[in-house]
Amino acid sequence: MGAARINEAGLRRDERLERLKLFGLSSPAILLILVILVLPVGWLFYVSFIGADGSFSLENYERMLKRKSYARIFRTTFEVSFLTTGLCILIGYPLAYFISQLPNRLANLCLITVLLPFWTSLLVRTYAWLVLLQKQGLVNDWAISLGLWEEPVKMVHNMTGNLIGMVHIMLPFLILPVYGAMRAISRDYMKAASNLGAGPVRAFWTVFFPLSLPGLFAGSLMVFILCLGFFVTPAVLGGGKVIMVSMQIVSNIELFVNWGAASALGVVLLVMTFAILWVASRFLRLEQMTGGGGH
Repeated sequence: MGAARINEAGLRRDERLERLKLFGLSSPAILLILVILVLPVGWLFYVSFIGADGSFSLENYERMLKRKSYARIFRTTFEVSFLTTGLCILIGYPLAYFISQLPNRLANLCLITVLLPFWTSLLVRTYAWLVLLQKQGLVNDWAISLGLWEEPVKMVHNMTGNLIGMVHIMLPFLILPVYGAMRAISRDYMKAASNLGAGPVRAFWTVFFPLSLPGLFAGSLMVFILCLGFFVTPAVLGGGKVIMVSMQIVSNIELFVNWGAASALGVVLLVMTFAILWVASRFLRLEQMTGGGGH
């Protein structure tokens, strides 16, 4: 018994030493996270409660509740985010399914084309769409020459151009998680469904589609969260007619030099983002939210 107690005490001591070593190894990363994430967010919360006279005040949050313009900005932000996510699902899911059914070599080649936009600056891609979609742009010229419409159609500085640019930018963020989830689905499941009498369509909707939902959910969540804080594309393609929260934050700083109001908007948007992630975590585990596991 004495030897067993000594061995148990030694194991506990070794376990404590191992934990201390692990903490020592991870402390630089913890410190880095503290410096670049926790402190700025804490400063953001602090500044949001500073009024115009420099005292502690709730006036920045009261302003958002009283002025209808802020409600309209948040409504536009969520509307654009929902529409962009929905369009990405409609385009990205069939494309991911098509790529997942190809042989590995062809699938890898198609994935390279999906990833090509990442090799170009976001600003460059946005201005490229501005050139393509303007009234004298290539899209209008081709459509008129093909007889699709007679007069140039306004496709920039409105919601249409904004959605086109954002869908193009966000599409890879949906395709990649969905493709990963689809590739993880064994083809034996579809064969088993066929052997049990299910046709291709029924096998897809009853077997393949449910198994791909974690990847679809992860990609949709990623696209939606990224859209909430988007700035460059709405500012360029929206032309000031599609105002999102990020644009109002910039206006509060650049035009009104009101850091408190800008910080309050950032805090509200951050809280909403965390609330969405918390609600999502109620339905799926962390590995499913990131596009893995779940089968």
